[in-house]
Formats: sequence, C-alpha cells, structure tokens
Amino acid sequence: MAPSASTQSDLPGLTPIPGASASIASGILWMLLTTLLFVCQDSTARILLAHYPATEIAFGRYFVHFALVGAFLALRAPRLLRSRRPALQLTRSSFLLANTLFGMLSLKIMPFLDFSAVVWVAPVLVTALSIVVLHEKVSLTGWISVFIGLAGVWIIVVGAGFSVSALMILPLMAALTNALYQIATRFLRTADAPLTTLFYTAIAGTVFCALFLPFVAVRPTPGDLALMTLLGVLGVASHFCIIRAFAAAPANVIAPFGYTALLWASLFSVVIFAEIPTLRTIIGSCLIVGAGLAIFFGPRAKRSV
Repeated sequence: MAPSASTQSDLPGLTPIPGASASIASGILWMLLTTLLFVCQDSTARILLAHYPATEIAFGRYFVHFALVGAFLALRAPRLLRSRRPALQLTRSSFLLANTLFGMLSLKIMPFLDFSAVVWVAPVLVTALSIVVLHEKVSLTGWISVFIGLAGVWIIVVGAGFSVSALMILPLMAALTNALYQIATRFLRTADAPLTTLFYTAIAGTVFCALFLPFVAVRPTPGDLALMTLLGVLGVASHFCIIRAFAAAPANVIAPFGYTALLWASLFSVVIFAEIPTLRTIIGSCLIVGAGLAIFFGPRAKRSV
C-alpha cells in the first residue's frame, strides 16, 4: 500500500508538495537534474579509470560523500544519523556499490555512448519492478511510451551492430542494480529523512573499497586527487536529487525521464571524448525523450492504495 502524504509529512526533512500535479512536476525536475549529475560522474570516472583501479576511484567517491554528509549531520542534526530501517539502508547502499563497480568495469571496455545506452535502460526496469514491488499501476499510454523508449535504446545499441557478448552482462548488471537501488530509495521515502538516506548511501562503498586499498591503491597526482574529490561531491548532489525525486512522485512516472541521460552522454561524448553521435543515436534519443514526454503529458499514473 502506497504511503499517504500525511504519513510523509510526519518525517523530518520530508516536506510534501501541495497538489499531486505540482508533486509530479517536482519529481520530474529532480530526476532530470539527477541524470545530468550521473553522466558527469560517469565522465569523470572514465577519465580516472585510465590510470587508477576501479576500487580506488570508488573509495574516493564514497569517502568524500561519507565525510561531507557525516560531518554536516554531526554538526547540524545528529538525530538524522539514526535510521528507522538500517538494514534496508545498508541494502540500498550495497546496490549502489554494485552499480558503481559494474559501471566502472563497463566503462573500461565499452564506448561511452554505448555504455550509457545500455545502463540507462534501468528506468524501464524500475517501471516494471514498480508493479510488483511497489504495487503501482501503469496506464496504457505509459506502457506504450516505455516500449517506444526501449525501441530507442534498441536502435542505438543493436541497430548499430553492437556485438552482444558475455561482456554485456556487466552493463546489464549495472542497470539492474541501479533499478534495485531506485526501488529501495522509493521504499525509504517514508522511513527516513532525505539527509539520513543520503548519509547511508555511501557506507557500503566506503567500507568495502577501503579493504582493497592496501593492495591496489596508486598514489594520485594532485590533479587526479581533485577529480576524485569532485566525483564525491557529484555523488552527494546526484543522490540527494534522486532521493527528492522519488519522495515527490511515483516511480513509474519519473523513472522514464532517466532516458534523458542519453542526451547528456551524447553531448559529453563530443566535448570530452571526441565521439560524434551518429544518425542512429539521434533517432534513438528522440524516441527516448518523446517517450518520457508522453508519460508526463499523458494520463497520470495511479498508485494502488
């Protein structure tokens, strides 16, 4: 049973937005900002992967996140360091760690645009999982839009003759763990305040990756250390945005807007990695964006209560 707005308003740091339409619009805007920040993270990680192991980069990203949010809460709101559902928080944090490591391994073997296309099929998985796990309903227009979005991904990846091999398991696992992470985020919206969830986000990654540092760490240059710090700051910002997105609107409404990451990935590929988008990328991206807009302007998805 989906929680009501009154339940949400009882939690510190979760202020419901008056009106369902305003709430849905807010959730979509938070999700659009999330996709931009996630692509910024992927780009920064790909640059660092040329010289450093994935676990070291992930540790830098999560340690900065953990330190910044932990220090802020310790000074301003120590009560928010406690979770009402610590087991679910740690599970969610582990999903994110798995997503990060699968994603970094994928970035080492795949072109940036193809990686983004496969990984950002996660919104489709969220929409499907939301029916079973969250008991949310998807309208016919919503389902048609999802399939149009999938067609766009198909044109970008398979239509170009991309070789499907065992290596595809890596980005697909990144997509699956990303979807599970988003679903867990949705569950936590009525359990903890956003800042509490933001704090727990980095725990699994910080602890797990720290165990490997004595064996794999490479001494970073000052410039690369700055990039690792930037990666952590981007992590704090992006995960706060996604927490707000899923607190504001149903998962099956806002998740498809994750497809807009492909547009950012196309831009970053040109500017940073000198990869020129092909016609198939443009066509696929248009289908993906069109699918998201159709969900926004079509019949509102309904949550079962």
